[in-house]
Amino acid sequence: MKFARALMLAALPLTLGLAACDKKSDATGGEVASAEPIAKIPAPAGKAWTETFSVTPDGGYLLGNPDAPIKLIEFGALSCSHCAEFSEKGFPKLRDEYIASGRVSYELRLFLLNALDMPAVLLATCGAPEAVIPLSEQFWAWQPNMFSNLQKDEAAFQQISNLPAEKRFAGIAQLGGLSEFFASRGIAAAQGATCLADTAKATRLATVNDQWGKEYDITGTPTFFLNGSKTGVATWAELEPMLQKAGAR
Repeated sequence: MKFARALMLAALPLTLGLAACDKKSDATGGEVASAEPIAKIPAPAGKAWTETFSVTPDGGYLLGNPDAPIKLIEFGALSCSHCAEFSEKGFPKLRDEYIASGRVSYELRLFLLNALDMPAVLLATCGAPEAVIPLSEQFWAWQPNMFSNLQKDEAAFQQISNLPAEKRFAGIAQLGGLSEFFASRGIAAAQGATCLADTAKATRLATVNDQWGKEYDITGTPTFFLNGSKTGVATWAELEPMLQKAGAR
């Protein structure tokens, strides 16, 4: 995979950022094997599962007990409004009840759907790995501001595609207010600028993104996998009963 794939993501029109997460997979999913209730699993002394982070070999960011018997993976795009809705309505309870119990682990894989996701991911992953999930959750809450900022000057957004490759992601981040958002949360301006100009990392992200899309049939976000099986659901109201059926009760 060449850097052209990453640049293509930067050149896509703004309207895709508003609609891409509406795409649905053809896979129905939704089948979860019923299991006996699983007892809570205590965290090691002096620790909490909600403060336990690790990076997975597949490029995800894991929160919770790495050996949890129930493993939840979310393919989520930072530009996706449905992912933002799940973050608001579901993540607090997922974290404070299910992940905290040690029975469920949560792995976030940041997916690239359109032009806005590459600079957002480059900035969200610019600091310490343990900050990625908290920053992503905060970004989803702030997400409407990004769309508002970009819609103020769509002509300027389109002109960004004419910038040199190493400046394209920074242009989107500046116009959308992403640079300011992450700077206020510990990613200093100079640090963020360096990450946005990291074309090698952008190429790796684009390559992994393509692999995920093909291997897991990701056609929209959020897409959830529970113990290796695609759930076919996209909301907390649909997902929580599946966690309980799998034994988180």
